[in-house]
Amino acid sequence: MADASVAAVETGPHWTRQARDIVDDLQQRSALIYWTDFLASVGAAWALAFCFFLTPGWGAIAVLSLLASAILFFRAGTFIHEIIHFRAGELAWFARAWNLLMGIPLLMPWIFYKNHVEHHSVRYFGTPDDGEYLPLAAAPLRETVKYLLQAPLLPVFTVLRFGVVAPLSFLHRGVREWVLTAASAGVSNPYYRKRFPAADEWHLRIMEVLCFLWLLALVLLLAKGEISWMLLLKGYVLVGLTLSLNWVRNLAAHSYSNRGERMTLAEQFSDSINITGQTWLTVLMFPVGLRYHALHHLFPFLPYHNLGKAHARLIARLPAGSPYHAVNCHSYFVAVANLWHSARRTAPQDSAITLWRQRKART
Repeated sequence: MADASVAAVETGPHWTRQARDIVDDLQQRSALIYWTDFLASVGAAWALAFCFFLTPGWGAIAVLSLLASAILFFRAGTFIHEIIHFRAGELAWFARAWNLLMGIPLLMPWIFYKNHVEHHSVRYFGTPDDGEYLPLAAAPLRETVKYLLQAPLLPVFTVLRFGVVAPLSFLHRGVREWVLTAASAGVSNPYYRKRFPAADEWHLRIMEVLCFLWLLALVLLLAKGEISWMLLLKGYVLVGLTLSLNWVRNLAAHSYSNRGERMTLAEQFSDSINITGQTWLTVLMFPVGLRYHALHHLFPFLPYHNLGKAHARLIARLPAGSPYHAVNCHSYFVAVANLWHSARRTAPQDSAITLWRQRKART
């Protein structure tokens, strides 16, 4: 009888309380793990990048260096997600080091991703006001194709944003307001429109100046013949591949089937996915805990190095019928196939993207 009552609690509406008790002792971040992992990843990424840049042409060594460097930059870059979830004052120098070694040279300072906190809000998640949600499973397949086709252009957008638009916006208030509303957030939802927080504008301006100076230095080196156009092309390819890895990975983060209504925390969790397969692809495509995306939405402050342990505990201690087991998917390809098949069944007149476009038109 006791076991039956426990099972009833575990599978009932308050199962998250038990889940919290199971993982509550795993909340502490290890600064040593964060620093060691990040510095090893970004150091190896830069070493391989220089190998790629200095190797003539596009032979086997160059291509292998490119692939390995992009994967490691992707891993190091993923720490931006952890930084956003740091509590006030936590690992402040880690965030600064991340900007120095990743954010500025790759034109993606972490302050740009501050909007991520909205992705965990029951007010915004799964709606047109969520910068990281597109209802691709509730839209025709062409929307998924359009999403994927953006990936190679991401470096162009960042260069224009920091090298052209940002300095112009310093000279014109109207342009500045547009930049702060439409081009100052790290999003995958192109219809997202929300003004950048006024409290963080000074931080953003500093990052914009530093990124512009970095681009200006590259232009001057090119003009003096210190670097070649081929080197810039290789840099573009490297950054584009790095950003594309995350862009493609993102397809397996959620079901992307919500049609724009607000979702409860339970619905937000159910829309998220854990990738549980122990394959080489999972390791490469889901670094720094990204494979446990549903778990992260359940407990956003769990540090990445404890997510695997937390997942194992929840699988072992929660019954098979609990909601937690329902969000686990063995393979990235299965998750993407589910999205793909749902999109194929969606007629153009039923596209949820219509609501996203209407939201952009209103703003």
